[in-house]
Amino acid sequence: MKHEDSVLLHTQGRIRHITLNRPRALNALNHAMVLHMAEALDAAEQDGAVVAVLLTGAGGRGLCAGGDIRSIRDDALAGGRASLDFWRDEYRLNARIARFPKPYVALMDGIVMGGGVGVSAHGSLRIVTERSRIAMPETGIGFVPDVGGTYLLGAAPGELGTHLALTGDAIGAADALLCGLADRFVPSGDLPALVTALDTCPTPEAVVATVAHHAGPAPAGELAGHRDWIDTCYAADTVEEIVERLDGCGVPAAKQAAATILAKSPTALKVTLTAIRRARRLESLEAVLDQEYRVSSTAFVGPDLVEGVRAQIVEKDRNPRWSPAALADVTDEDVARHFAPLGDGELGLGPAAGAGG
Repeated sequence: MKHEDSVLLHTQGRIRHITLNRPRALNALNHAMVLHMAEALDAAEQDGAVVAVLLTGAGGRGLCAGGDIRSIRDDALAGGRASLDFWRDEYRLNARIARFPKPYVALMDGIVMGGGVGVSAHGSLRIVTERSRIAMPETGIGFVPDVGGTYLLGAAPGELGTHLALTGDAIGAADALLCGLADRFVPSGDLPALVTALDTCPTPEAVVATVAHHAGPAPAGELAGHRDWIDTCYAADTVEEIVERLDGCGVPAAKQAAATILAKSPTALKVTLTAIRRARRLESLEAVLDQEYRVSSTAFVGPDLVEGVRAQIVEKDRNPRWSPAALADVTDEDVARHFAPLGDGELGLGPAAGAGG
């Protein structure tokens, strides 16, 4: 497949359609796709005949399963830097989407994970369906939520975002709406009619009204009923104390969350908790993306990302050997190293770039 074929573009009426088109890879993002999307947004913004952008995923299984982490592992093993260049452009695209001046409609149908969240949940009209499964599962591969994920999860009500960041759990439509990761629910069977209606919209205002007209109440979610123990347990200062509270609060779902967390990379867990808390204090998405780039750059050269992708994706033995292997062995210095300024290597999106957060 040629690079340009992995992102399909066409204009219908006054809507610019962007379709992620790697269905056999669940539309996983690579560098060429990110650059192609950025070019498409530039063109759509400058084209006065285009009133909105519509993002969809080919293949019917999901919008996007994330970045191409197998190639990122290969790059890390080879001592390369291509992944850092990819993240630089990907994070810039995430910020571009968030600031796009026309309606950016993302159909978050099916699987939407990692980088897929980055190209959808920063949009202005984010639509979920009963098939949506949305997650930031990075701690399970020895990585840390990025693509603005710590910004989005840090802004979720109470400690819901902390719960999702540490466990990597996937959520459905109602919980995505509750957490602020989506705006509207439309049944998957109604998406073709919605797209047809959008293609007749003459103005941005008509796009917004059309989405609202097709939207309805989402089926019940799960997180709202768990707010008490989630907000109490995840308010603790450390991952160790969070796990202790979860394990000891007497709620089966909390005990399961503790077990889920303990299977993740200890380093990634501690860095993730710090990243979420720091993100809440930063002034903009751009400043958070700068922080995430520092974290990603450090995680890229650490042992757990390579090992996590091996265990989950390459060999699929689901038995990662984390280093360090225990939370107690991850020092404050280990965590702090991920947030150190990169000097000339900074992403540089935020006004305080290079200040270390």
